[in-house]
Amino acid sequence: MSDTGYGDFEFERRFVARGVPTELLDAAPALIVQSYYLADEGFALRVRAQVSAVSRVDVRDDELTLLERYADRVDFCAVTVKGPMNAGTRYEAEREIDPLVGVEMVRRGGERVAKLRHSVWLGEDGWVVDVFAGANAPLVVAEVERGGPVTDLAIPDFCVTEVTTDPRFANDGLAHTPYVRWAAAWEAEFARRGPQFLPGFGRDHRMTGI
Repeated sequence: MSDTGYGDFEFERRFVARGVPTELLDAAPALIVQSYYLADEGFALRVRAQVSAVSRVDVRDDELTLLERYADRVDFCAVTVKGPMNAGTRYEAEREIDPLVGVEMVRRGGERVAKLRHSVWLGEDGWVVDVFAGANAPLVVAEVERGGPVTDLAIPDFCVTEVTTDPRFANDGLAHTPYVRWAAAWEAEFARRGPQFLPGFGRDHRMTGI
């Protein structure tokens, strides 16, 4: 959630990532398991449980298995309300909740997503690289967020195509319709049309060598 004068709005751009250099990945990334109690036309109600650092996680494990394995290590939980994405801008209001309550909420209801979150600083921007688990493996999504519109962005080479406005790649979309169900169709689509990047974001350029 942004606290820079735009109120409860987030500004982000998201990309499918391939071949992320291993030196950019955390040795102990955060584990996030989140449950969507509502996900409809971009509106979402989410509960997130997070473990700050984990190691040797098998992303083939399903979302609930990962939650149960690390439930006693969850150190942050929040409930979040989101509105639809509009060209990289989305309403988001978040409130931290007690981890014991949050874990039970994720455990008991909603469609779940699990991912390992790596944080990296590239150029002038902080990025996160989300390595999805369970039904969304082996999807990897890189995301940059700012306190205002994300313009004039240096896009690293491992970002192969932009999916900021593609609802299939939103976490609520992945919770409802996991990547495993449509990966082959999307790969064929990507091979046919090639990389796509959103116009109208200023002087974006590729960050080579990363």
